[in-house]
Amino acid sequence: MRPLKVLLADDHRLILDATRLVLEQEEDIEVVAEATSGSQVLTLIARTRPDIVLLDIRMPEMDGLTCLDRIRKAHPDVMVVILSGCDDDETITAALARGARSFISKQVEPGDLASALRLVAQGTVYSSVGSPAAARAPEAESAGLTPSEQRVLEALARGLSNKEIAQELWLTPQTVKFHLTNIYRRLGVANRTEAVRHAYQHRLVKHPFFESAAS
Repeated sequence: MRPLKVLLADDHRLILDATRLVLEQEEDIEVVAEATSGSQVLTLIARTRPDIVLLDIRMPEMDGLTCLDRIRKAHPDVMVVILSGCDDDETITAALARGARSFISKQVEPGDLASALRLVAQGTVYSSVGSPAAARAPEAESAGLTPSEQRVLEALARGLSNKEIAQELWLTPQTVKFHLTNIYRRLGVANRTEAVRHAYQHRLVKHPFFESAAS
C-alpha cells in the first residue's frame, strides 16, 4: 500500500520542521512538500498531488480559511486538515463548515498526529479538540472541562480503561493520563470512582439509568 502523501503549510519554520520530523518516523506517511505562505499551497498541490494538506490558519499572503476555500474548489479530492493554535469555537466551526476534514490543535501530542491523519484518510471527520463548547452541556462548560476532557470523562463513565480510552479517542496513554489529572483537579476529586460519581451527580455525563427510563 502506497504511503499517505502529505503537504505541510505553516509559516513557522520550527513548526514545519517538528511536524516533518514526527511524520517522517511513520512508514506509511510521506511528506511531499512544505509551504510557508498560503499563496504557495495551490501551486504545490498541483505539482505534488498530496492526499492531505496539513494547513495552518494564520498564514501570510493568504489566510488558511481562504486557502481552504480555494483548495476545495480547485482540488476537491484533496483532504484538508487544519493544524492551528487558534482553536476557539468560532474558528473550529468555520473550518469544518468550509470543508476541512479535521481540526487539530497545535497542543496535540506529537504521537497522535499520524493517527489523526490516518483517520482522515479513512473518511473520518476528526477533531482533537472535540465539539465546539456551544455543543457541550452547560454543566460541563461551567465545570471548566475542555471538550477533550469531556470526551475522556464520558468514556471513563462508561467504564473504559485508560488503554481503551486511548484507542477509542485516538490518543496516547500519556495524553489520557494528562486529561484525567486535569479532570480530577477541576472536579475536586481524587480518583476515577469519585470522578464518575461526581459526573453523574452533577449531570456532566448522561446516566444510563435515566436514559433507559426516558426511553
